[in-house]
Amino acid sequence: MIRAKNGESQYEASNIQVLKGLEAVRKRPGMYIGSTGQRGLHHLVYEVVDNSIDEALAGFCRNIKIEILEGNLIRVTDDGRGIPVDKHPTEKIPGVEVAMTMLHAGGKFDRASYKVSGGLHGVGVSVVNALSEYLDVEVSRDGKIYHQRYSRGLKVTDLKVIGTAKKTGTRVTFKPDPQIFGEEVFDFEGLASRFRELAYLNAGIKITFLDERNGGKKKEVYEFNGGIKSFVEYLSETRKALHKPIYLSKEIGTTLIEIALQYTESYTETLFSYVNNINTHEGGTHLSGFKSALTRTLNDYGKKNGMLKKADFTLSGDDVREGMTAVMSIKMIDPQFEGQTKTKLGNSEIKGVVESAVNEQLAIFLEENPPVARKIIERAYNSAMAREAARKARDLTRRKNAMDGGGLPGKLADCSLTDPELCEIYLVEGDSAGGSAKMGRDRRNQAILPLRGKILNVEKARLDKVLSNEEIRTMITAIGTGIGEDDFNVDNARYHKIIIMTDADIDGAHIRILLLTFFFRYMKELINEGMIYIAQPPLYRVSKGKQEFYAYNDREREEYVKRLGNNTNIQRYKGLGEMNPDQLWKTTMDPATRTILQVRMDEAIEADRLFTELMGDDVESRRVFIEKNARFVTNLDI
Repeated sequence: MIRAKNGESQYEASNIQVLKGLEAVRKRPGMYIGSTGQRGLHHLVYEVVDNSIDEALAGFCRNIKIEILEGNLIRVTDDGRGIPVDKHPTEKIPGVEVAMTMLHAGGKFDRASYKVSGGLHGVGVSVVNALSEYLDVEVSRDGKIYHQRYSRGLKVTDLKVIGTAKKTGTRVTFKPDPQIFGEEVFDFEGLASRFRELAYLNAGIKITFLDERNGGKKKEVYEFNGGIKSFVEYLSETRKALHKPIYLSKEIGTTLIEIALQYTESYTETLFSYVNNINTHEGGTHLSGFKSALTRTLNDYGKKNGMLKKADFTLSGDDVREGMTAVMSIKMIDPQFEGQTKTKLGNSEIKGVVESAVNEQLAIFLEENPPVARKIIERAYNSAMAREAARKARDLTRRKNAMDGGGLPGKLADCSLTDPELCEIYLVEGDSAGGSAKMGRDRRNQAILPLRGKILNVEKARLDKVLSNEEIRTMITAIGTGIGEDDFNVDNARYHKIIIMTDADIDGAHIRILLLTFFFRYMKELINEGMIYIAQPPLYRVSKGKQEFYAYNDREREEYVKRLGNNTNIQRYKGLGEMNPDQLWKTTMDPATRTILQVRMDEAIEADRLFTELMGDDVESRRVFIEKNARFVTNLDI
């Protein structure tokens, strides 16, 4: 430690900064909403809407209306009880002002007001207030309409009565602060996905969503009386179902367990779990309870009815979940989530509660519906037979001890560094481009793996067939994580940047989506951890004499042509192999100058549907998608 000398700054009590009220939120917004990009912007809307949903869960709200207004404003209106306006007993200010200006304040901490709520991490409407240029709140309660305005977390006007009300409810209108979010704007489709999800999870609630920007009136209404049963039908829409959705429900003590599941002819498992409407991406004790109970109950039924053929044969979890689409929703008091992100449930007692409910309810269903039960068991048994073949194929992909580098693919040009955080691997289309990349790379931290042709479309294949594909086996070995629920471990990844580099043509785009389908279905954790990237090679080389520029789109090309004047040479790159090693390094691989796109998954449900739609067997849904989105194509290679 360097000691301060006389006359230099000292570290004393006066140097300790105390952030009062909502100052801390504005100082470090990322700590409260994750980011100051579009994801954080959307988080503000979700926080306000979640308050309305909590009113609905308490039985006091039926209608929620969300509007995107001109000027990038949001207005959320509900017909709940209305935020309290009477004086708070200790703060001596109206309850609505407490909720809007104080962290860790709200009725959710009081079980008398809300038995079930998702927002118990202290991130709520006060954070929205702090990060808004201004926020107006209107409360309809006790026959009156109350109004108060705030700016960047501070009160601008006192609470006052502005009219009479026949109903109750709350309306919050806010404008995100451009000092925090810059020019970020709301994405209608991104927000719509969450509102649709909330309507499915809360049967009977009506959510109306409008976009009134640019003089338009785009409108969506979400109301699903079938609840999560309808949710499963929506998720399985483009797959061939083996039976109608199974709905299981059981209330044990203060915990309500709802599960809807349906088996399809797909080879992939689609499973979403929620606790108090929060998507538990990382699972938790409730999901563990469901999986173990499902496996046990189907094995018990199969053995009892002589359907497993061998007395000692047991179906695994992978077997019974292949082709299953399921949604699990838990409503409970005091959920303990691990971390501020609230994506993993930690309550240990819930595992047993869920196991008990599923064992009982699923067993009853199977006994009462023998034809459906037989279809499910037969499907799981066929999966088990394929699993045995897959295990043999998977053994071929297991690399030897990482210390000696044994077992790595022969065509992999590995890097010399071994720290995964510093290393990256390029998955390159074709041997020609792979050769250029090997010569042009930084050998210290850049590995190159050329891929020959198009890999298998894993959306249409079982794991045993997937692992029989040589290019896929090579990738698995090179990346080092393994594959399958029992073997995959993201901590074993040999590179923390996996970069897909394909040609800028139709074939290149096809190879890219095939690789993304593989990662989404079998190595999703790599996407969640932000390890998958897409390289952006230039489309054009614009040159004149000794001057040369690389353009990544038509607009840039035209700008360079104007700059260089007449007699300009334009080369359109259709393949990576057309670039020499120096050009490939300079444009696509040099960290100082390259552009790479990180693959993120903000909407897991829509991502799952999209992969099924584009890469699955349903040709009609794919045709509809193409017709609907053809007008957005910018670079068409004919």
